Amino acid sequence: MLRPKIAFALILFAGFANHLAAQASNDWGEPFPPHRVIGNVYFVGTRGLASYLITTPEGSILINSSLESSVPMIRASIEKLGFKFSDVKILLISHAHFDHCAGSFLVKELTGARYMVMEPDVPVVEDGGKGDFQYGKTPSALFKPVKVDRVLHDGDQVKLGDTVLVAHLTPGHTKGCTTWTMKVKDAGKTYDVVIVGSPNVNPGYKLVNNSLYPQIASEYEKMFRVLKSLPCDVFLGAHGNYYGMEAKYAKMGKGAENPFVDPAGYRAAVDRWEQSYRRELAKQTAAAGK
Repeated sequence: MLRPKIAFALILFAGFANHLAAQASNDWGEPFPPHRVIGNVYFVGTRGLASYLITTPEGSILINSSLESSVPMIRASIEKLGFKFSDVKILLISHAHFDHCAGSFLVKELTGARYMVMEPDVPVVEDGGKGDFQYGKTPSALFKPVKVDRVLHDGDQVKLGDTVLVAHLTPGHTKGCTTWTMKVKDAGKTYDVVIVGSPNVNPGYKLVNNSLYPQIASEYEKMFRVLKSLPCDVFLGAHGNYYGMEAKYAKMGKGAENPFVDPAGYRAAVDRWEQSYRRELAKQTAAAGK
């Protein structure tokens, strides 16, 4: 008979594996029309996984390589918009989970782009996910290791041409989860764009007594402080469902306002995510008898 701790671990493993399978067969690999979000920011991801192309006179920046199988779709989306995949000079990610970075080795191989990653996520990227505190022993969550070309730190700027992105460390979901911000000019106005890394507490995450990530709860607290401090006009994220991508895309061209300009939606989403986190923390704290 299995000991309770082992049985519980196997349940978590099976649950995550089923979650991965469901997502992968659902919308992660489903194409979605590439589109201009605002200014020089374009969506080039799938229905379930968000990737963004930032174009400049000196080449392009790609945020999130997604799955290895996503790369041909990302390339096709970039080319459908009239840009060259080979012009990608810099590759960034939101965080070091396979659904956002497993395709990075292929993007680097095909474009020669410089790969830039927030410092706490660098070991996980370079060991193919084995160092992840939650999924390091989950075979389906591993990916091909990739050498990082530039190690980023909180507040670092990534510049290309006339574009400047700022890397904000918003940890918890991963130790180096990164939220990207930039200013974009469009139709004579300047907008603050925020691309949220991930605010989610995944199934099985231990917020209390986590020996592999002892500071996880305080890291989530830091993340919410940062997200609430950021000025935001255009709200984007690592998954389209973070910001209601499909509904907003359906409204494009049907009114004078750009549907992706949604500061109220950003504030409401951050509040929802924080409330969800606090409920889970309270539940785990009570269960631990603290």
